[in-house]
Amino acid sequence: MAQPPNINRLSAPGTGVSLNRALSKLGLCSRKQAELLIAEGRVRVGGKVVRDPSLRVDLNRDRIAVDGARIAAEAKVYLMINKPRGLVTTRDDPQGRGTVYDCLTGLDLPFVSPVGRLDKASEGLLLMSNDTHWANGLLDPASHVAKTYHVQIGAAPDEAMLARFREGADVDGERLTASSIDLLRSGGRTAWLEIVLDEGRNRQIRRLLGAFDVEVLRLIRVAIGALHLGELAKGQARHLTSEELALLATAGLR
Repeated sequence: MAQPPNINRLSAPGTGVSLNRALSKLGLCSRKQAELLIAEGRVRVGGKVVRDPSLRVDLNRDRIAVDGARIAAEAKVYLMINKPRGLVTTRDDPQGRGTVYDCLTGLDLPFVSPVGRLDKASEGLLLMSNDTHWANGLLDPASHVAKTYHVQIGAAPDEAMLARFREGADVDGERLTASSIDLLRSGGRTAWLEIVLDEGRNRQIRRLLGAFDVEVLRLIRVAIGALHLGELAKGQARHLTSEELALLATAGLR
């Protein structure tokens, strides 16, 4: 007869995940916060205090406890936020600035992390989840999940200027391009563009347009794949529906 697994075991070297990552994957806290808990001797694996955050553990078999309470995997949570301009996409900010977690105040949630980033000056659709496998699939460059932005610029481009934008530019040794750039509307000295990216480089749109001396006045992400921001109020968060998760799955996310 097969023997039941020993829930007090430790994973063999080279298998499983590191202990600090395990606490994050279980929805308890960030990896950085997990390292502090481990250093303080508050984490036990198989009944023994562990102070090494790199220790390999098996989430399905090892018994992990914090402050005496066993940690079990939280239910998976998938959120969308309409990020306001001025918030940073991080859990804690050393400069004391507002973060996207301010949008989650009052909600009963496990620990969730942003899926990708929007810089402080950008706004719009941001996803958050405690499902790291799902998040990694969304962020994997091989998935080529399109992200759509509405961008207000300090110029009124003609077709020749739009053509130059579409050709892309070399910036700091990188070739920056977009999948598509279209004029939404123009008036006076400003215009709105719809820009679609299928890769995520640091401040890609701002750097691309800056190469042509064009200032970005507002940058709003309005869609990820077929998932649209819709009418969600600025600063608000809500759970994704099963239909919306299916839309993302069609973009290669499993």
